[in-house]
Amino acid sequence: MSRTRVSLVFITFITLLLISLVLSLGMGAVAIPPAQVLAVLFHHTDPSLSGATVAIVWDLRLARTLLALVIGAGLAASGSAYQAIFRNPLADPYIIGASGGAALGATLAIILNINAVMPAAFAGALLAVAIVYLIAQAGGQVSAFNLVLAGAALSTLLSAAVSLLMFLGDRDLHEMFAWLLGGLSGRSWPQMDITAPLVILGIALLWGMSRPLDALTFGEETAQSLGLNLFWARTLLVTAATLTTAAAVASAGIIGFVGLLAPHIARHLVGGAHARQTPMSALVGGLLLVLADDLARTMMAPLELPVGVLTALLGAPFFLWLLKRGEPWPR
Repeated sequence: MSRTRVSLVFITFITLLLISLVLSLGMGAVAIPPAQVLAVLFHHTDPSLSGATVAIVWDLRLARTLLALVIGAGLAASGSAYQAIFRNPLADPYIIGASGGAALGATLAIILNINAVMPAAFAGALLAVAIVYLIAQAGGQVSAFNLVLAGAALSTLLSAAVSLLMFLGDRDLHEMFAWLLGGLSGRSWPQMDITAPLVILGIALLWGMSRPLDALTFGEETAQSLGLNLFWARTLLVTAATLTTAAAVASAGIIGFVGLLAPHIARHLVGGAHARQTPMSALVGGLLLVLADDLARTMMAPLELPVGVLTALLGAPFFLWLLKRGEPWPR
């Protein structure tokens, strides 16, 4: 694939993303024209601007829209990495238990009435993946097959624990369901300030390890023949992907299918080399979640839908189509 075509694809998606961000900031109960949105973004201290308009764009919508961008980008980059690590085009960021651990941590915080749902979810996701890694390592070698099996088993256990806690804590069911369904309602600068640095760090680490990811897509034997230390490469990649996923899930709950869809779209646009695929996946994922959040806010206004429901409605048919098509692993 020529550099010119790749550059054009990146420029096109960056432009689309910028346009979608401006339009998103104008959407809502109070519609704001794009020209006013741009005026607020670049001259929000101008006294000639309406104070209400500045407050709506700068204080209410900007943080939420940027958070959707960051979370979508993080889930997509993690999904791209996991698909390479496990050589499975149907892998997603939650494949080794991050979502189950986050759900259990958040559910416990809600039931115990601890005002720390986000830290609890973050810690739960990291702890779950650490347990999966320790279990997979018990056989002496951390293989992709062992990680998937351990992740599936632990996810089932954690899901059962969450269901039990929801049964016992029925007075908190609404809050628990709202978190589990995924959404950005009520999120603002505090969540953005915590989530963005962690997600950006995780994406940067994954992008910096593009060559090990490329090697792993050809299988463990080929990667070893190229001089790759499988244990350390897989450990660092899983750590970076889990950090990114945990930060995203802790902030917005469980948002499915973005991490599955975006890497496939990115591969078809710029090829399978992760030096290009990782940033393109992040761009596509960010764009998808910004658009999904726009729909969640406006489709049944004033009622706001959980954005995780919309991404599932979009992603599930795509997932089934991939299974039916027998998606080949790109070379």
